[in-house]
Amino acid sequence: MKKYLNTLFVTTQGAYLSKEGQAVVVKIEKKVAMRLPIHTIAGIVCFGSVSCSPYLMGFCAENDVSISFFSIYGRFLAMVKGPTSGNVLLRREQFRMADNQEVCVAIAGSVLTGKLANSRAVLERAVRDHQEKVDELRLKKVSNRLSSYIKKELPYGNLNRLRGIEGDAAHQYFSVFCWVVTISKRGVSFYRKNQTTTT
Repeated sequence: MKKYLNTLFVTTQGAYLSKEGQAVVVKIEKKVAMRLPIHTIAGIVCFGSVSCSPYLMGFCAENDVSISFFSIYGRFLAMVKGPTSGNVLLRREQFRMADNQEVCVAIAGSVLTGKLANSRAVLERAVRDHQEKVDELRLKKVSNRLSSYIKKELPYGNLNRLRGIEGDAAHQYFSVFCWVVTISKRGVSFYRKNQTTTT
């Protein structure tokens, strides 16, 4: 048994888990082996012949602590989990919007605008802070291209056009990314000799 990253793993065969006050108690051969307050646990994972009291299952469900059961070899068997909260009206509206091409284009355009703006900010900062170490002309050229996409292309795109812009913007950005890393360029180059690559 061990508690790791707020998840209680129980692998001792014959172990029995029960509720005691506001704590989860693990008993082995009818002796208390561990007692943990419920608020310190995000989940319980039981392997093999490990059982839990019905009261503990209800207690965990109320406190948003899942209980998962696996075979001794790690095959998933079942999970006990409490009600999932959510706004069904919001979910329905999200599904409707996902079928609306204009809404999808608007959202994708906004996300891509933020992505390109952040990429530009990184390049402009490299030019501003490390002017003597970088190829200013190349970084400015890519920055201007990203700026042009943001101002002229993104407002009028469709999804396929936006995908193309995103791909070209990534290619351009990573073609000069080695200049952004000013400490050591070892292992950061996106170039092979006489051949440009973005992989």
